Amino acid sequence: MIIAEFAAVVLIGYLLGSIPFGVIIGRRSAKVDIREIGSGKTGATNVLRVAGKKAAALVLILDLLKGLLAVVFAGLIFNGDYLVVGGSGLWGLVRSAQVLAALAAIAGHKWPVFLKFKGGRGVATFFGGLLALCPPAALFGVGVLLITAFITKYVSLGSIAGAVSTYAILVPLTIINGFPIEYLVYTLIGAIFIIVVHRDNIVRLISGTERKLGEKVKVGGSLPSTNP
Repeated sequence: MIIAEFAAVVLIGYLLGSIPFGVIIGRRSAKVDIREIGSGKTGATNVLRVAGKKAAALVLILDLLKGLLAVVFAGLIFNGDYLVVGGSGLWGLVRSAQVLAALAAIAGHKWPVFLKFKGGRGVATFFGGLLALCPPAALFGVGVLLITAFITKYVSLGSIAGAVSTYAILVPLTIINGFPIEYLVYTLIGAIFIIVVHRDNIVRLISGTERKLGEKVKVGGSLPSTNP
């Protein structure tokens, strides 16, 4: 029974993550397929470059909800309640299921079944999952992301810094304050994943060819991505 429940939350998380909001909104707002423009990725940054701020903000919110709702559904399936705080035993199973669901949502965003497994980088979905799991760490990471992106104008650098900072802040919170270790594991896996999927951005950052936030993409053109 537990195996079936774990399988269910992973499947639900993956399918949620696979919903191509960027492609849908890009088509509706700009009449284009964002996979054929700019970075070719399906996240909010590429939508921003192609379709503008309102469309990008909507994609960002919906991609956040992928991770958040994956955690919610996992809690409902395992415990009948989306919010899990403290405790051990069954509570540990619920937290593990929620972490797996959030990771599955990130995987779905990166490798969506509906788009032949070619999606975005999963940054917003990562933070959406963490917002449901551990709001303080999520808000801290988002703050680091925004500050870094604002100062440097590189969303890719902000995304990497924000993800890594969530793990960095959870290390002392786990050791000193007894925060669940499952959350630490989630941020570790998530941070490594986000670094790996940004390896092309890292190369461009080092070479000085990474495009900055606010630079537009002409329809029909292809430019390096800051962060989808």
